[in-house]
Amino acid sequence: MGKEARVKATFADGADEGRLLWEPPRLVFRGAARRVFEAEALAGVRAEGPDLVLADGARFSLGDRAAAAWAQAILNPKTRAEKLGVKPGLRARVLEVEDATLGAELAAAGAVVTDEPAGLDLIFYAADDAETLARIDRLVPALAERGALWIVSRKGRAATVRDVEVMAAARACGLADTKVVGFSETHTALRFVRRQP
Repeated sequence: MGKEARVKATFADGADEGRLLWEPPRLVFRGAARRVFEAEALAGVRAEGPDLVLADGARFSLGDRAAAAWAQAILNPKTRAEKLGVKPGLRARVLEVEDATLGAELAAAGAVVTDEPAGLDLIFYAADDAETLARIDRLVPALAERGALWIVSRKGRAATVRDVEVMAAARACGLADTKVVGFSETHTALRFVRRQP
């Protein structure tokens, strides 16, 4: 997921108030009018005191620390592997996820992609129906003590299971949800870890 804040904005055609969202690779302002900034419009974005300032002079009042953090996030967006918490040496397994580049991305981030059935730091599992959700309980024993299970499912109108259904199925297996990531244009991923006593 990106960032979201309520802001006061100043544009060439006047001031406005609304929600500012960083949804990589787009910055979206939803006020009296919806405005979308991407590509060249975000080149050279910078923080000036409490304001996030775009190349065309548009300003969004976020506060000193937040403006700097937003500028950093826009100029240096995290890779999908970084968003998923992939670090060198982690043992990862991909199950049923139809994504041609995921394995290579995990390996490039330093993860050890394996078919081993146990001691896994990360499991990526596609679940788009009740039957696949029912198999989550079989995956839990394969996780290392502090391992994470990422459940990948379709999002938006193409979704065949809702996030609440995914969460309920994982919680029934003793897992707690800790994060959600936009996995791709078509899929979302929810992160689960063992519930702490």
